[in-house]
Amino acid sequence: MFESLPAYFREHRLNADVRTLLLLKKSMERGLVNTLGDLYLVLKGLLTNSPKDYGPFTVAFYSYFLDISIKTGESLEKSILRSKVFQNWKKDLLQEIDLEEDVDDQQLINQFLDSVHLSTYDIKNMLSGKDILENDDPNQTDTEGPDDEMPNQLDRAADYTDVSLEELLKRMKQVAQQQKRKHRGGSHWIGQGGVSPYGNQGAAKGGVRVGGTGGGKMARKVIGDRNFYPVDTKVHLQDNNINVALSYLKGIEEETAHLRLDVPKTIKEGAKQGGLFLPYEEEKKEQKIQVILLIDNGGWSMTPYIRSVTKLFSKMKRRFAHDLKTYYYHNTIYRGAFTDSRRTKFESLEKMLQLNKNYSFFVIGDADMAPYELSDLSIQNWQALQERFPRMVWLNPLDVRFWSGSMTVNILKRIVPMFPLSPYGIEKSVELMNRKKQFK
Repeated sequence: MFESLPAYFREHRLNADVRTLLLLKKSMERGLVNTLGDLYLVLKGLLTNSPKDYGPFTVAFYSYFLDISIKTGESLEKSILRSKVFQNWKKDLLQEIDLEEDVDDQQLINQFLDSVHLSTYDIKNMLSGKDILENDDPNQTDTEGPDDEMPNQLDRAADYTDVSLEELLKRMKQVAQQQKRKHRGGSHWIGQGGVSPYGNQGAAKGGVRVGGTGGGKMARKVIGDRNFYPVDTKVHLQDNNINVALSYLKGIEEETAHLRLDVPKTIKEGAKQGGLFLPYEEEKKEQKIQVILLIDNGGWSMTPYIRSVTKLFSKMKRRFAHDLKTYYYHNTIYRGAFTDSRRTKFESLEKMLQLNKNYSFFVIGDADMAPYELSDLSIQNWQALQERFPRMVWLNPLDVRFWSGSMTVNILKRIVPMFPLSPYGIEKSVELMNRKKQFK
């Protein structure tokens, strides 16, 4: 363990040798190293003799354990900002606790450094992992509802090194079978923070890291599969299943193609023909996702879903390079739609129909209205949109059980393929879009 450490730290003019490893091993055996912060403090005590060594030690430590390269004359903050480990940590944080992309970088750096340098001195209570598991029922039933957000208590940590890896994995499977939502904090569920032996961003020595990025590098096994955060894909779109829905949206297959001159082949074939150079062209394909989002945001029945829908597609816009156009309407399409959520900036149907026919078109609405609102003209407008955009689907938050009881729902779902507004419905709608791409 850490066999290359002495030679690496010697490159930074620090007095490191095999005795360093022996002393580090003894420190770990005596329980002095429980976090990455502990490791920093122990090694600093072993390898630095005066303040002049602190700089080289910090550079070596961050490079060796975190792969953060601090260039000459560069501040630690700048080095962290451009490092891959920080970018991955930030990405996971944005995804898991739903921070905005424009959050202050200095605040994130401080939070990152706090997690890196969290030491046993900062932890008031080191809990026994064996005791936690003895008093914990792995078959405890989870409840439906919003995500469980317990406070992330950095004054506690748990040591699971006395529990076999086989037992931890067995218990984790039992917990996963019961888990129905995301959890943060605590000591039982698979999630983020807390002292649970399975999850990420927590304070559990000798546990199993599931998803996310590592903090103290103390996990005995790493499982990257996010399926260990179970969610019901058939329930309505909500905060705890948005990332699953996002992964299905990522499955949209779209590409554009255009011809370009194949210069090498033109020259090669021209030479064969005695100088008769005929142009040869090749098809260049580019991945390009184009999405139109048409949201019914006018009635009280749609209010509970607007936030989740806009959040889902705004995440898609941030994370996947593509063109997203968003329109708003109320109940049905008349002469066009609006480009702002307050429905003050109108765009005509004629202009919408001039957009590229290869857009993937999502309509979000319950399609349930008074029969007189769905006029013949409105039906013709929906048909015109469907004809222009073959990859058009309707995602309906209304429970499927009630579709048959609504005359307008039955009319519209015969025009536009309709799916429930859930991760499962989004998956099936994307599958249909991709099939239409193949056979168009």
